[in-house]
Amino acid sequence: MSYGDAMNARTRSEERRAEIVRAALEVIAERGYRGASLAAVAERVGLTQQGLLHHFPTKDALLVAVLEERDRWDAVPAGRWRVDLLTSLVEYNAMRPGIIQTFSALLGESVTEGHPAREYFTERYTRVRESMAVALRAEYGERLPNGLTPERTAPLLVAVMDGLQYQWLLDPESVDMPGAFRDFLRLLGEEA
Repeated sequence: MSYGDAMNARTRSEERRAEIVRAALEVIAERGYRGASLAAVAERVGLTQQGLLHHFPTKDALLVAVLEERDRWDAVPAGRWRVDLLTSLVEYNAMRPGIIQTFSALLGESVTEGHPAREYFTERYTRVRESMAVALRAEYGERLPNGLTPERTAPLLVAVMDGLQYQWLLDPESVDMPGAFRDFLRLLGEEA
């Protein structure tokens, strides 16, 4: 096999993996992780289950790829979050309900013992709280106008963002997710 042929094969494999990840996102959004089967994902992309297993040897490996892909979409260089950018993130999330539904379904399921995404979400929330504390400190210093430290406020900020997502997913006509988030920032002392 020539170098060009090898590169083409690698590109086709990467494209197929991306297609499988997108299909898995859809299936998980529709059925939840436990209800999503490899067979359903394989069918959606026109593969047999064995063909899918060539790209992702287990359902857990596919789940990790789905979560990593979502993180790539939302990537911000470490320590670069700013409080004013968070409103933009909430607005962006309001434009992609399928991704938010998948993330929320997986998050909810991951609180059970033995769930394959539990460790991922535990580590992710540790990183997110740390990066939110850095953003809050850069904006407000060691104390916010409400008297709390950035470390005490960071979990509240993350809880509001995730809680608004759940409420919005359940009743998008009644919950203005970006508007409610801007209101929360006003409570922190940020002009939104």
